[in-house]
Amino acid sequence: MSNETTMVEQLADWVHKADWNKLSDDAKEALKGRVLDSIGVAIGALSGEPVRKIRRMTEDLGGEPLVTLIGGGKTTPDYATFFNGAAIRYLDFNDSYLAKEETGHPSDNIAPVLAAAEYADTSGEDFLLALAIAYQVQCRLSDAAPVRKHGFDHTVQGEYGAAAGASHAMGLDSIEIANAISIAGTGYNSLRVTRTGELSNWKGLAYPNTAMGAIHASMLAKYGITGPREVFEGNKGFMDTIAGEFAIDWEKEDLERVTDTIIKRFNAEIHSQSSIEGLLEIRDRENIKPEAIKEIRLTTFDVAYNIIGGGEEGGKKRIRYKEEADHSLPYMLAAAYLDGQVMPEQYEPERIMRDDIQNLLQKVNVKPDDDYSNRFPDEMACRIELETNDGQIFEVEKRDYQGFKTQPASWDVLMEKYNGLTQGIDSALAGKIADTIKNLENVKVSELTELLGQIKLEEDE
Repeated sequence: MSNETTMVEQLADWVHKADWNKLSDDAKEALKGRVLDSIGVAIGALSGEPVRKIRRMTEDLGGEPLVTLIGGGKTTPDYATFFNGAAIRYLDFNDSYLAKEETGHPSDNIAPVLAAAEYADTSGEDFLLALAIAYQVQCRLSDAAPVRKHGFDHTVQGEYGAAAGASHAMGLDSIEIANAISIAGTGYNSLRVTRTGELSNWKGLAYPNTAMGAIHASMLAKYGITGPREVFEGNKGFMDTIAGEFAIDWEKEDLERVTDTIIKRFNAEIHSQSSIEGLLEIRDRENIKPEAIKEIRLTTFDVAYNIIGGGEEGGKKRIRYKEEADHSLPYMLAAAYLDGQVMPEQYEPERIMRDDIQNLLQKVNVKPDDDYSNRFPDEMACRIELETNDGQIFEVEKRDYQGFKTQPASWDVLMEKYNGLTQGIDSALAGKIADTIKNLENVKVSELTELLGQIKLEEDE
């Protein structure tokens, strides 16, 4: 096959030729909206214990001060990608993409692409274009080559997207881009145990680790290191060992997949969003006291049941810490009913262990429904029934929620979420960051990263 163009080389040619002017206005606005959303989530996560630990590790390791850390300081592009990616991911509050058999978080690509863009001193427009590439690659591979059913994590598709976006942001040529993608694609095939059974800090760190590897692969390619040309179709390659046969004609791909990603209204795993919104509607309408509840019954689609409802990825009623809580429908629904919201404070250790929530989550039961499953991912359909101790039943049925692709989050809605998440930093600085993101295609990317380096938590001042 040495004289034929391989799949990764076709992908690299498409990445290299990508053109900002080919993006629709909707895609450009969606990209900026995802950056705003993710930076807000990262700022809101800076006081999280794992994020603080990684910050300490990063400071102890040092590294050439080339790329900005959110919250101040500089380090190497790979270390910065890991730390910034951990901050974006820790709260589990960033965007999602729903393919039929795979769900990922394409805004996890912001950390590697931003690091690459700052390292290369590019324009904001070039950064957004590279981010659009990363989104398109990860999302299309999620469509065509799902891996969860084979025991691998959704970060696997991300390794290709992150390397594609980072290598484009660094200005690599087509051959170098192919090498970057193939090195990343060979090296970071993570196991799905990351998100099954007893969960750990690694749930929020698997993609930052993959992204760190992808930018490292892009650096290696920049310095002339080659990767396997047949990473997709070759003997023991991606199709042979993990995904099975698939085809994507990259020459025919656009850069619009970002417009199909969805925003989280609640700080909860993505497949829970419509059910939380529905239960809050019952709560606000009926004003039933928590102690009067006999049972909360949720009927939902199979993906939600299997990942967070107690299906194939394990029971969800033994909840001890954040990583378990934000992947448990019983916990998240109990939190929503008791507190009227699901935000970062619902995952504080003392909130998780309180008797009221531990008791109520035991009364939440989840089951899948074939009709709702068939309607996914075009809908996030579910039905919630709340039964009281005296036998009354109150119910609501949902197809979607505010932030789903049928009800896209406007800039104003995103700003409301951003303002809530950035209350711990100087409000004038938070406003400048938001304004810079809104105008990102007209400024240098360094104007944004300089502001991100000025962030200080008020509790640390």
